[in-house]
Amino acid sequence: MKIKNPELTKKIIGACIDVHKELGPGLLESAYEQCLCYELSKRGIDFKTQVSLPVKYKEVSIDCSYRLDIVVESEVILELKSVERLSRLHEAQIISYLKLSKYEIGLLINFNVRILKDGIKRFINDR
Repeated sequence: MKIKNPELTKKIIGACIDVHKELGPGLLESAYEQCLCYELSKRGIDFKTQVSLPVKYKEVSIDCSYRLDIVVESEVILELKSVERLSRLHEAQIISYLKLSKYEIGLLINFNVRILKDGIKRFINDR
């Protein structure tokens, strides 16, 4: 499958790598989120944090308090983690977020790894 907007995802991953190089593994997800927001801002990349995601069920929209960690350029969902190991539950979470939203690309990023590239998974909403 063709990767959509590879330049944007490269910029995002570059910002994540810079954060990880500076902080390393072992901190709370919230620390990585704040530092990543700083890096995205510094690079002139537009983003929003803690974006509300309602569940659409039949003809109703239900606010279940789902929040997308970061949405970049109204295109890419970033789901940040700081866990020992990414699980299928984490993958199911971002896949569900993509299905519930209009966004096409999702990056699941676990900062609690020795080498950040081992903690990044890309997902594409192929509705």
